Amino acid sequence: MTDLTLIVLIPLAGAILVLLAPRGERTSRPIGIVVALMSLGQSLLVLRAFDKSNGAFQMVVDRPWVSSLGIHFHLGVDGISLWLVLLTTLMVFLTLLSPQAMGAHKTRSREFTVAMLVLETGMLGTFLAIDLFAFYVFWELMLIPMYFIIGIWGGERRLYAAIKFVIFTLVGSLFMLAAIVYLYVQVHAVTGQWSFDYATWATIALPRRAELLCFLAFTLAFMIKVPLFPLHTWLPDAHVEAPTGGSVILAAVLLKFGAYGFLRFALPFFPLAAQTTAPIIAGLAVAGIIFGALMAWVQDDVKKLVAYSSVSHLGFVVLGILVLSDKGIQGGIFQMLAHGISTGGLFLAVGILYDRRHTRNLADFGGLWKKMPIFGACFLVLVLASAGLPGLCGFVGEFLVLAGTFTAGKDWQASGLAAPMFSHPALLAGLAATAVILAAVYLLTMYQRVMFGPLDKPENRDPQVRDLGLRERLVFGVLVLAALVMGLAPQPIIERTTASVQTLTASFRYRLAEARANPDGPARRVIPGQRPAQPATAQAETARRF
Repeated sequence: MTDLTLIVLIPLAGAILVLLAPRGERTSRPIGIVVALMSLGQSLLVLRAFDKSNGAFQMVVDRPWVSSLGIHFHLGVDGISLWLVLLTTLMVFLTLLSPQAMGAHKTRSREFTVAMLVLETGMLGTFLAIDLFAFYVFWELMLIPMYFIIGIWGGERRLYAAIKFVIFTLVGSLFMLAAIVYLYVQVHAVTGQWSFDYATWATIALPRRAELLCFLAFTLAFMIKVPLFPLHTWLPDAHVEAPTGGSVILAAVLLKFGAYGFLRFALPFFPLAAQTTAPIIAGLAVAGIIFGALMAWVQDDVKKLVAYSSVSHLGFVVLGILVLSDKGIQGGIFQMLAHGISTGGLFLAVGILYDRRHTRNLADFGGLWKKMPIFGACFLVLVLASAGLPGLCGFVGEFLVLAGTFTAGKDWQASGLAAPMFSHPALLAGLAATAVILAAVYLLTMYQRVMFGPLDKPENRDPQVRDLGLRERLVFGVLVLAALVMGLAPQPIIERTTASVQTLTASFRYRLAEARANPDGPARRVIPGQRPAQPATAQAETARRF
């Protein structure tokens, strides 16, 4: 049964079950693992039932929630959200399965499991919601459990990191809420109905100034969530202070919502504003790519190094999306998935190191391959995947993003909507490509200092510094296998995103043409009904108009 409601509500029901169960890790953690496995199984059923040739929302659930206000519990999945849902359920399951999930604080296992399951509900609901009210509820729901995960199970400065995380995210969310309320009123003014329906909102065109202001409000929330330079400062603190499980989910899933927001809302709702501001956002993405790589290079703390690498890698995601081409967006989506596997795995590896040695300082390691050969092999695969080695998951996304950036100008000229922003696409791609070299430098240097060299420190020869146990081998085995499969056989992923990406870009260009034709007109409805089902038709119409 492929009911999307089950995917969202299974973790929530599991959280309630854990609360009702007796206290203790022997009951709460197994229940959490089983519930997370059930969510993963349900997401696999959705993957199996998904029609890759259909670019519209599938398996739609639409139930009235507050009918008088036009609020519905409205869920749907397309090629953009499909793999992110699967990534979410996989990483939550692996995190709960990992013995290091709570970091150094092995207490309050029941509360930690509840927080993780509620967090999973919020994340899945945000990816699947196609009602703007439901989307915002799930978006805010994610904040609460992550705040407690960092603030209770984090390091010495956990409260500072948790509060900073909430303040940054909440500020962006409040601006987005103001824009949502404004759009809600405008939809009523145009259609005569109170509605938060995504398909309806995607047909409303605003005057140029109103569109720009709403786009900036949404974009601020998404830039903070990515996070994009220079709004990234909350991320290193949150990663360093969070427990291992919190860092894994933060890197693997939560940071994807900013990029997902651009794809799902900012581009479809505000095409003229997106096209106008794309050069600035793309420039910030490239700045973040280089800045994150340079900051990672100079770190002595392994966890902070991986945290700054996220700033760099997610800059590639935003760059791919903002070049506004099919190939770039495909690369951005693939890079989100690859980053979730490789960087999520790296944070788990850092958790293993801290669990064995109770330190994250690079100078305290060395020669660990002799003590932990299986861990060393898995760790190496994840490091190389993060560095973008061909044959592993990180290469495909970066390659598509860079290729999409190089060809962005030609893609726009072919569409009849040539934009001056990409008059020098090679410069953007060339600057971004330098971070690929830097990533190899700082990641391989980190690996060499941790795993190789003489085993000359007494603490590293301690019997407690042992290789992976059975559960740890299972967790890392899944991650290594995923990195290999995504790198060697990326086509099944790309095939299931292609139709939705083409629908998105075709609708974007169609609406952009309409907005250019009437930029200062009143709020109006420009595309009757659903967004175009056949991308080629919309592209042909755009070419005819220009």
